[in-house]
This record gives sequence, structure tokens and C-alpha cells, in this order.
Amino acid sequence: MTMGGGRRLNPQEARLQRNPSRNRKHRALAMTEALGAKPKRILVTGGTGLVGRAIQEVVANGEGRPDEEWVFVSSRDADLTSAVETKALFEKHKPTHVIHLAAMVGGLFKNIRCNLDFWRRNIHINDNVLHSAYECGVQKVVSCLSTCIFPDKTTYPIDETMIHNGPPHSSNFGYSYAKRMIDVQNRGYFEQHGCRFTAVIPTNVFGPHDNFNIEDGHVLPGLIHKVYLAKQNGSALTVWGTGKPRRQFIYSLDLARLFVWVLREYEEVEPIILSVRHNQGRWAVQEDSQQRQAQALPPQLPVHALQTSCEGDLHLVQHQLRQC
Repeated sequence: MTMGGGRRLNPQEARLQRNPSRNRKHRALAMTEALGAKPKRILVTGGTGLVGRAIQEVVANGEGRPDEEWVFVSSRDADLTSAVETKALFEKHKPTHVIHLAAMVGGLFKNIRCNLDFWRRNIHINDNVLHSAYECGVQKVVSCLSTCIFPDKTTYPIDETMIHNGPPHSSNFGYSYAKRMIDVQNRGYFEQHGCRFTAVIPTNVFGPHDNFNIEDGHVLPGLIHKVYLAKQNGSALTVWGTGKPRRQFIYSLDLARLFVWVLREYEEVEPIILSVRHNQGRWAVQEDSQQRQAQALPPQLPVHALQTSCEGDLHLVQHQLRQC
């Protein structure tokens, strides 16, 4: 391809001319570099999951900045349980910042069946990502923990200081301990190498692109799927549990905006809860277990309660000590 004056464009110039939006982004990054500020390249692992897609959406719809280049990767790009593939991924993209979402995840029954698998796979993933970030000179890593990491026997409301005060619930101890170890690693990388690695603890997340599998999904998407099937088949809605456990929920797009804030503004190594204050409801909807959520359904849809002990933690309500 040639310009008006006859000079042949190099391949990069030709690509930019074919893609005006990319051209504008290229100019913005070049201007940032000219002003002395280095542009950020943000690598998001687990970029095609529930939270990853939410971050991708909010960044594309106004939350992104001209000095930021966002790269979303999934298991198709690298097997993060492999140290070799993880390091190759980091060397390829050369991120300055990382949001680490990738994990082996599942609902209550999958955790009960596969506690060892959850422990081993997530330990490998987290260690490979954090060590590759250290080796490649990443400036900041924000990892995603889980509300299930808190002790089973504890006082309420829960806050960030209570993570290691006792064993987690036995139903998902493999996943819980693997997630707890991210906090241990973050502290170790800070004390030994001065790395700015931190983590967030979101309450239960729901939203577009969730896992709606009844057996392996979480409570809200599972309940949505059950309601859909009950309406399609004209049958009663069957829900599990006694109705006693309590949960908080946060919409994935709201959580995504908070993730972006943490990446840019939060400077502590200690993890931060992303939820609402106890008994307040700005960022999340606080509800009880599936039985209580089902009470909001239309009266023409009969609800059958299936009494079971497989309910997970009794009362996962978090209290945020640190301020967003």
C-alpha cells in the first residue's frame, strides 16, 4: 500500500490505516510516551469468564483510558498449570499490570466431589502466574479470591483480618485453601522482593456469561436455570436447602468497575473485600438461600423445598474494613 506522495507504507502503518480505531489508540499511546508516562499493558487471565467478560465490557464502554492497553486471555492462549506456558504467555504480552482471574471453579457439589483437584490445579495456576509476574517485572497484580476462604466457625460480619483465623468449610476446603495461599504469596513477594501484589475478595458474583449448570454452577445461575425449566415444563420448582444460610451477591458489571478502581488506586498488599457494608445495599443485593430467593417468584409457580445438609457456609455476610 502507498501513500499519496508515493511512499510505500510499512506493514504496521498499513494495519493502522485499515483500522481507524486502532490508529486512534496508537496515537494516544504514542502521545502518552512522548509526555514521559509509560503506557500500561494490562493482562487479564480468565478473560473469557464471568468477571473477565464484565471487565472487558466496562473497559470498552467508557472505563478504559488512552494510556491503557487491555489484553484478555483464556485457557486457549496458555495452560496456566504449566510454568513453561505461563512464562511464555507473559514474555509474549509483556504486561505492566495483571488482573488474575483464572481458576478452576465450580458449585457446591463439584467442590465436594473434587476437593483435591481444586487444590492442585489452583495452586499451580496461582504460583505460575505470580512467579511469572515477578520474573517479568510486572508492576502490580490484582488477584481474585473468594468469599469461601473465610473460616467456617467465626463471628459475623466477616472482615479482611479474619481470613486465616480457622479452617474453611469442609465442603470446598481445596479451593478455599488454594485461594488463601494467594494472600500468603502476595505478602511473601512484597517482603522479599517489594512486589505490589494484592487481592480482592468479592462476594458471590452473578451476571451475563455465568455458568448456569444446575449441578456445577453457583446458587443464582442454578436457580435461574431451574425456574426456566419449571416454566418450560409446567412443573414445580424444586430448591435445595433449609433456607437458613445467608448470602450477599454482586452484579458482575459492578464488580468489574471496582476491579478497575483497585488496579488503579488501591496500593495495599492486604486484600480488600468488594461488597457492601453489613445491612447496606448499594453494590450488592443481600438475600438468603435458594428457598428464600424463590419466595420472590410468581405465586402460580409452585415451589418444593428439598431439605438437604449440602448448603455450604451458614452465613457468608462480609464487612468491608478498607474503603473504596
